[in-house]
Amino acid sequence: MPNPTVWPTIRCKNTRLVIDFLTTTFGFHEQLVIANETGKGVVHAQLRWPGGGGVMLGDEASDNPAHLELPNGPSSVYVVTDQPDELHRRAVESGANIIRGLTDEDYGSRGFAATDPEGNVWSFGTYSGG
Repeated sequence: MPNPTVWPTIRCKNTRLVIDFLTTTFGFHEQLVIANETGKGVVHAQLRWPGGGGVMLGDEASDNPAHLELPNGPSSVYVVTDQPDELHRRAVESGANIIRGLTDEDYGSRGFAATDPEGNVWSFGTYSGG
């Protein structure tokens, strides 16, 4: 799988909680997780999507001047999948907040949207932009 050249980034109150949700519920894979100095937070994390691409996550860092200029969430991310029904089933079984049920769109995509524990919107669909 080639390295992504676009990385959505999400600042979290509890990055570990979001990582656990994304890996367990949707099947993202942890590529890299760097804990903070106390070991209780996450400075930087990279998750990979099995179909290609990735997302970066990290805890809000009020003591980091570079982070103060970045917006806090929630964010919205679209993920291409060829298994929207399976992912929807997994999301429902995990108790995820489904905000748009499984839908067939006029433009040919099939998908749904759910929120993670911090309110970020994760839309999954078959439309690959082509």
